[in-house]
Amino acid sequence: MASSGLAQKLNGAGATFPNPIYSKWFIEYSNAHPGVQINYQAIGSGGGIRQVTAGTVDFGASDGPMSDAQLSESKIKIVHIPTVLGAVVPIYNLPGVNTELRFAPDVLADIYLGKISNWDDARIAKDNPGVKLPNLAINVVHRSDGSGTTYIFTDYLSKVSSDWQSSVGRNTAVSWPKGIGAKGNEAVAGMVRQLPGTIGYVELIYALQNKISFGYVRNPAGTWVKGSVEGVTEAAASVKSMPADYRVSITNAPGKTAYPISSFTWLLIPNPAPDGAKGKVIKDFLNWMLDHGESEVSALYYAPLPPSVAAKVKATVSQLK
Repeated sequence: MASSGLAQKLNGAGATFPNPIYSKWFIEYSNAHPGVQINYQAIGSGGGIRQVTAGTVDFGASDGPMSDAQLSESKIKIVHIPTVLGAVVPIYNLPGVNTELRFAPDVLADIYLGKISNWDDARIAKDNPGVKLPNLAINVVHRSDGSGTTYIFTDYLSKVSSDWQSSVGRNTAVSWPKGIGAKGNEAVAGMVRQLPGTIGYVELIYALQNKISFGYVRNPAGTWVKGSVEGVTEAAASVKSMPADYRVSITNAPGKTAYPISSFTWLLIPNPAPDGAKGKVIKDFLNWMLDHGESEVSALYYAPLPPSVAAKVKATVSQLK
């Protein structure tokens, strides 16, 4: 293998969304390749983009693809390598409500716009017949850091709400109409768990690991779906032709059971690598990820790359310098 006998310490930074699977992969890869150490800091996608373009890390990670402007401003050529797919789910803490709630797309947007401010609002009640909703103010929690999870969530809200699209838009950091900020998926989950009446959004595994309630969302086919590996996989299948640079959005995808707040997540790889020896290890790791790592993702509630995409990525990796 390219890395055998090479003692290399690699540093990466970025998205918290894929951190559980990346942590597992980097440890396993290091164990199989003595002398190779991969340190990853989950600081949010915005930080990952900033650090990789500044050249202070060997690779970055983001769930919001870099914009044309970011790519053209970067002194380093960056290649997006998709790794896994995940779901962003609306989490909530509502004492006394044991039924899993349903959130219509426009309702979710209007909660975050501040137009729906109480849990017993008629529009929430309409989608949740028979549920006794409390007369309780809705506390909105959002990310405070530049975040790919925010990019996915606001990309989705921009597609389902013209109000959201015109007043807030999609980005890794936005000007939130209301709410309190928390840093990282972990902190958002922690805040929702602690504060009754709170709603937030996190990657699926953070809801499951923290045992927090998360709601159904209505997809474009009219089906109420919960975040799941299967729903994300169906959303991924909606991509009929993957663009050469892999920057694609699959939020609000068609498909009877497609989960609407789904996304790829990407490693951001400098090409050519500023340090050739490190570049060889990164290339070897990416091949290892495609050959071995993808089979492990479902256990952590991510969806693996569709086979057609994995084959395309393999070809891209072979061309990295």
